[in-house]
Amino acid sequence: MAMSINTNAGAMIALQNLATTTRSLEMTQLRVTTGLKVSGPKDDAATFAIAQNMRGDIAGLGAVKTNLSLGLSVVNVAIDAGKAIADLLTEMKAKAVQASQEGLDSDSYTALHQEFTSLRAQIETIVATAEFNGKNLIDSGATDMKVLSTVDGSTITVTKQSIDATSLSLHTASLSNATVAATALTAISQAIIDVSNALASLGAGAKRVDIQADFTGKLMDILKQGVGNLVDADLSQESANLQAFQIKQQLGVQALSIANSGPQAIMQLFNR
Repeated sequence: MAMSINTNAGAMIALQNLATTTRSLEMTQLRVTTGLKVSGPKDDAATFAIAQNMRGDIAGLGAVKTNLSLGLSVVNVAIDAGKAIADLLTEMKAKAVQASQEGLDSDSYTALHQEFTSLRAQIETIVATAEFNGKNLIDSGATDMKVLSTVDGSTITVTKQSIDATSLSLHTASLSNATVAATALTAISQAIIDVSNALASLGAGAKRVDIQADFTGKLMDILKQGVGNLVDADLSQESANLQAFQIKQQLGVQALSIANSGPQAIMQLFNR
């Protein structure tokens, strides 16, 4: 092989190999740093595009899950309020049964009526405060609630349940004497049934929302795992690659140094 001081083929080859090793080392270091084997479109355009679409789906599902959580909170507040009202109705029924007894004196009727009206007022207070995020499902002006359940706009409808004193026909009930107390007792018995039915309806709605929220969370986990499978780096493999490329880089530097020292041998040809 001819020797030349103008063209050092060995140095050029060593430099090319060193450059290749350096690029591979930089890529491996980036993967170790970011934890990603595909961090941008230049790494793998098709995989990056697929991963981005899946990330968009995850973001959409995240918004849906938030709406489901808010909707579930609204229903749960209504359910808790309904349970409290059911307890109050039980107490009111007991007072009505007492007042239905003939022969009580006026003071007894007055005391029972005052307790009765106090319990009824508490029902109104509970109904007025059973609100979450600006939505009340149990007052007289309540409307059905539509909860976003999928990214394509599907909704779950939770039917409103008006269980205030007026809707339960208790707003005019009185225990002032045995006759009106008997009428109030009938109204309260029906109100207890109505509230139980309302709670059943709200419970069914809450169950649907809860199931959908749970499914949405699991779907998000599956998509996140899918994105990870596409773009996450195998750090154990990258660790091994990192050590290998570091050694190759050191050897490449030595090879380049040896190749660059080759032309020095030409000087020996002219030394006599």
